[in-house]
Amino acid sequence: MAILGPIIKAALNIHEYFTHVNDHQEAQQAVLKELLIRAADTAFGKEYDFHQILAEDDIYKAFENAIPFHDYHSMDEKWWSRVKEGEENVTWPGMPSYMARSSGTTGKKSKMIPVTNAMLEAIRKAGARQVSALTNFELDSDVFEKEALALGSSTELDDVDGFKVGEISGIAASNIPEFLESKYRPGSEIAAMEDWDEKVQKIAEMSKEWDIAMISGIPSWLELMLKKVIDYHKVDSIHEVWPSLSVFTSGGVAFEPYRSSFEALFTKPVQIVDTYLASEGFIACQQRQETDAMQLITDGGIFFEFVPFKPEYILEDGSLRQDVVALDISQVEPDVDYVLLISTVSGAWRYLIGDTIAFTDVDHAEIKITGRTKFFLNVVGSQLSVLKMETAIGEVQEELSATIKEFTVYARKIDGEFHHKWYLETDSDISDETLATSLDEKLQEANKNYRVARSKALEGVKVYKVPNGFFNKWNAHQKKMGGQVKMAKVLSDDKQEEWEQFVEDELG
Repeated sequence: MAILGPIIKAALNIHEYFTHVNDHQEAQQAVLKELLIRAADTAFGKEYDFHQILAEDDIYKAFENAIPFHDYHSMDEKWWSRVKEGEENVTWPGMPSYMARSSGTTGKKSKMIPVTNAMLEAIRKAGARQVSALTNFELDSDVFEKEALALGSSTELDDVDGFKVGEISGIAASNIPEFLESKYRPGSEIAAMEDWDEKVQKIAEMSKEWDIAMISGIPSWLELMLKKVIDYHKVDSIHEVWPSLSVFTSGGVAFEPYRSSFEALFTKPVQIVDTYLASEGFIACQQRQETDAMQLITDGGIFFEFVPFKPEYILEDGSLRQDVVALDISQVEPDVDYVLLISTVSGAWRYLIGDTIAFTDVDHAEIKITGRTKFFLNVVGSQLSVLKMETAIGEVQEELSATIKEFTVYARKIDGEFHHKWYLETDSDISDETLATSLDEKLQEANKNYRVARSKALEGVKVYKVPNGFFNKWNAHQKKMGGQVKMAKVLSDDKQEEWEQFVEDELG
């Protein structure tokens, strides 16, 4: 019988009660004021006169009027490059110890984003909030005294010009509080491994020694790990190895396309909980069982702004026009796509993170990620967000009883006419033409702009099936293997020819 579980759950419940945010607007106002006060005497704060902004009656309006939008290029070129050269007090007091390496899915080289001690503390607090929120879900008390396994990037960080450099999941995992280390798996030695196959093999070998109740990671890589554990022990279900497994904390991509394949690995119910951890900070996590939307961490060292997403607001390089108006959390509406901007305790200011979101519940500050500013497929006015694509794929799966876990798409001229070329990862024997017809119908039903585009400049939809695991082969070809790697839903122009050649070489 579990003894510690009920005690731990009660403690977490108390933590949830006292840290729960009731007024998100008030929390955000406090965060903005704190950011401005702490950074007022930095080079950035002096250039934009934070002291004067703080003296104004409407601090947000003064902040909005004084500071331009930034993307990674503009922040790095003028400000973060100085940090990397060793200058202190540039965009945040002192000098960060860490740089988060973020290759994303579109850039030709990795971004290097400062991670301050203040941000690490904010991430730790948000992680604690996420764990304590599990008391809002229907979980047995003994779950809370079991072990948790996080499958992320290597915690073996590189030393580069005096900074410790790695992906944000590796940086966060390397800073786990000591009191949690006894419950954290796979443990520091395995977590530090850089070779993906070696890491997963070691997890499989050690797995029987652990009593795992919670797992976290990107679905595609976690599924591979679970299958490896199952195969290694020659069992039919992961619950034969980890009978206590009850929670999967998902992040990075939508979970729904993976649901059926994950459920095939389970013989007991597993609660799915969504999170949103970016290189720039811990943005949001699911707080309630009655929704799969995520609540913004509105008191966690990040001030959020929202620009209604319109293609004419986005420049060719994916940055924002400076003359558009941003909104704070008091001005947003549900079911509207917004470009997300953040100002943070790592010294990012009105920073275009690259994601678009929509509010599902404004009062609860709950959101869903709808896509990327660069990933809206809008070559001929179709204005397709990743969320719309994923929804349509889900409907195709249901209609045709097909399993499609991954996809990528882009617009290309075929015989002088624009088509959307879709590559679907599936082992289904349904014809490409049937899949294309169903997908086209679902997209037209869901998106007026797409429907208009199909009647004009968008000639048609082409579907090409690739076998399960094919996108992992592509990632390996790109030398991107590991727990944080995601397949681009919309393939960038500079990758399309290489991708088509790769498909030809592999599949003929």
